[in-house]
Amino acid sequence: MDTKWLEDFVSLAETHSFSRSAQLRHVTQPAFSRRIQALEAWAGIDLVDRSSYPTRLTPAGETFHAQALEILDALQATRNMMRSHQVAGQDTIEFAVPHTLAFTFFPHWLMDLRQHFGHLKSRLIGLNVHDAVLRLTEGGCDLLIAYHHITQPLQLSSDRYEMLSLGHELLAPYARADGEGQPLFRLPGTPRQPVPLLSYASGAYMARLVEQIIKHATVQPHLDPIYETDMAEGLKAMALEGHGLAFLPASSVRKELRAGRLVPAGNSDYELTMEVRIYRERAQFARHIKPVAQEVWDFLRERQRGTHGEGVEP
Repeated sequence: MDTKWLEDFVSLAETHSFSRSAQLRHVTQPAFSRRIQALEAWAGIDLVDRSSYPTRLTPAGETFHAQALEILDALQATRNMMRSHQVAGQDTIEFAVPHTLAFTFFPHWLMDLRQHFGHLKSRLIGLNVHDAVLRLTEGGCDLLIAYHHITQPLQLSSDRYEMLSLGHELLAPYARADGEGQPLFRLPGTPRQPVPLLSYASGAYMARLVEQIIKHATVQPHLDPIYETDMAEGLKAMALEGHGLAFLPASSVRKELRAGRLVPAGNSDYELTMEVRIYRERAQFARHIKPVAQEVWDFLRERQRGTHGEGVEP
């Protein structure tokens, strides 16, 4: 049994729609369906009537729904009780941060924050974007930092969650420099000589942004995907060895550009500007807001009001 299955089931009972619940739970519809099936396999009985539209629960499902609500309430009450004993953790801010931002943006940003607050205790939880969002929605962190682009918004309700802008970041193609300081590979490539692409794994947030760049490019690039991974740092390492071209956040290659080890491998037609945002649950919905997290949020909100358009780069 996984408690996420119970939460999925409760969501389905409320929305009567697999697709809508999958969106709210930040998973694909096939993955959501598999989790409901896993719950039914655990229960040993059908809980959902799939022959009706909109989707409805079976009689057994109705009974199980009431029990699931009680179980989740009891678990949450227990969790809150345990957290009330964790006095030592009340002065530590827990951040959920996607891997790329954890490596590139977060260390410098936190140092800048400490210049104002002095000693500041923090715990970073590095995850993929999907799991980082789940951390916030399930109450597993105080603050979420993530990239945002208008074509790929995070599925977080503005009624329940509030956000602030922390700056902007450029996503662009880079490749290893040759002996003359020119890129070993350059977009757009040709049909006979496609550019070896070091790509993000299918479904990753960055992969979808790269798809947007390619889709809207004036000159369509000729690419040969030869390697993929979830992490930008992994792509950078491969690019540094000369395996191919990678689309990377500019902050992640700052040192390599200065050293001449990596160079831009395409013009502005193959670039995209992302926003870096920080999110939290609104006060009226939050179970508990740590005083130090509130102080940081208030500071960031005031700074945003006074410094519009400040970028990620120092």
